[in-house]
Amino acid sequence: MTALLIEPDEGPRQALRAFLHQAQYRFDVAKTFTEGAARLAGQPYDFVLLAQALPDGDGLHLLPVALRHEDHFTSCILFTATDAVEERLQGFALGADECLAKPVSVAELERRMRVIVRQRVGLKRPAIHFGKGFVLDLAARRLCHGSQPVHLSRKQFDVLHLLLQRRGQAVTRQELSAHIGRHPHDHQENSNYIDVHIMNVRRALAPYAPADFLETVNGIGYRAA
Repeated sequence: MTALLIEPDEGPRQALRAFLHQAQYRFDVAKTFTEGAARLAGQPYDFVLLAQALPDGDGLHLLPVALRHEDHFTSCILFTATDAVEERLQGFALGADECLAKPVSVAELERRMRVIVRQRVGLKRPAIHFGKGFVLDLAARRLCHGSQPVHLSRKQFDVLHLLLQRRGQAVTRQELSAHIGRHPHDHQENSNYIDVHIMNVRRALAPYAPADFLETVNGIGYRAA
């Protein structure tokens, strides 16, 4: 697998380089926003490990660049200056899969990356057929109705995928939040976060076929019938 490490500080950069080398990743390293942007313009990576505080820019603005390759599944892990909820929310909103406060624990980073890799392997299962003509292609991370592609954001896709995995069961808002990368107590900061995602999924599906299989379970969360 490939990785891009964007880290301005010498000590953490060397520790993370050693980890990536030991884990047998093929990787590139950048020290600044400009170097990182140039690397991302050249090719997609499986992982982008990105410090938010860069000497010539805010690493947050590199997240959309890292995720622009729609035909390649890139996972981004953002290193924030603190563990403040606001910083992590910004990262998740722009597409980060994980947000870790500096100084980053290499052991924790390795664990998080292993979880993401396991999830990718799980996506190679057969497509899920549901509703009236919808097909969720897990390997390609694509939703279609018949031959027509249906656009979903990354997080909307993941919310729908979890509900379909647990079809017939009520899934709590907290479980859905955790599944798309939000910490449990973040849910309390914005209690309608998942509701908005569900509303947008229903809105995306509605032009093609009814989305009434996505049921609201009052006081709990949602269920795919």
